[in-house]
Amino acid sequence: MKKIIALFLVFIALGIGVAVTSCKKEETVVIYTSTEDYNMELMQKRLNERFPNYKIEIEYMSTSNVATKVLEEGEKCEADIVYALEYGYLEKLIVNDRLADLKGEYTTNIFEKFEEDAILEGAENYIIPSMRTGGGIIINNKVLRERGIAKPTCYADLLKPEFKNLLSMPSPKASGTGYTFYLSLVNCWGEQAALNYFDGFAKNAISFTSSGSGPVNALVAGEAAVGFGMISQAAEKITSGLTDLEILVFEEGAPFGMYGAAVVKGKETKTAVMEVMDYLYADYLEESCKLFYPEPVFKGITYEVANFPANIVYSDMSGNTISRKEDLLRKWKY
Repeated sequence: MKKIIALFLVFIALGIGVAVTSCKKEETVVIYTSTEDYNMELMQKRLNERFPNYKIEIEYMSTSNVATKVLEEGEKCEADIVYALEYGYLEKLIVNDRLADLKGEYTTNIFEKFEEDAILEGAENYIIPSMRTGGGIIINNKVLRERGIAKPTCYADLLKPEFKNLLSMPSPKASGTGYTFYLSLVNCWGEQAALNYFDGFAKNAISFTSSGSGPVNALVAGEAAVGFGMISQAAEKITSGLTDLEILVFEEGAPFGMYGAAVVKGKETKTAVMEVMDYLYADYLEESCKLFYPEPVFKGITYEVANFPANIVYSDMSGNTISRKEDLLRKWKY
């Protein structure tokens, strides 16, 4: 009888242990991002290595979709962190009280190591810069040769009839990269001249993609001859062996955008979320810039990335405010 009672007590103890173990849920941190797949893969790997006891979920969305979900859902949004989101969208989220104020969460001034123009004025407590990405005119020389088309030397060349159904550009309404091209030409030529240009461009375009990576992907697939895309993405593709691609910068200069990371308001109370955010700021951002995004973000640090153009001349990106962006997007037809 004593043995039976003893075994019974052992089973109870084991049952309690199993119940307690089953109640310990794995901490999950969800990151929404619009960055490229190679950056996502490295980030996932590094976060898994650094936080083996957490479940880190990284979900890709276009910049506009990330901003829309966080804006509409607020604290109920599945995302804890948004990463590599264009500053214009981040600023809109701040204005609508959707991002956590991180002032006091860090013991040092987290912005001391960043270039001054990499910091969005008035958003210092909310956004940590993650990258600067310039845009280039990316061409597929193989497609051009097969079609007997000369390499373009200026924006006007792309309106020639031989480029019919061979152009690709990200939609400014969906992509931060697309908007940088739009704004840069508005600043350079004036609003009406830029709108007229894009009317002509649309006649030769196969698509206006929903993401900044779309045009380069179309070039890689041989579907387009010319794409308005990210220099960093094109350089990575060339390094991987796609040597038919070439990066051009026309005389108007390379448009560029700043992208940052932030915590969704209400999620800053989760220890796991802040630990991941701390790691992104302290370690991962520099590694990703060193490997993929060498354009200036950190003070006094210059990176060299294979096949990345040297001495890029950037275009005028002034006036990148929420009100101006909304006004220009209302006038965009495509």
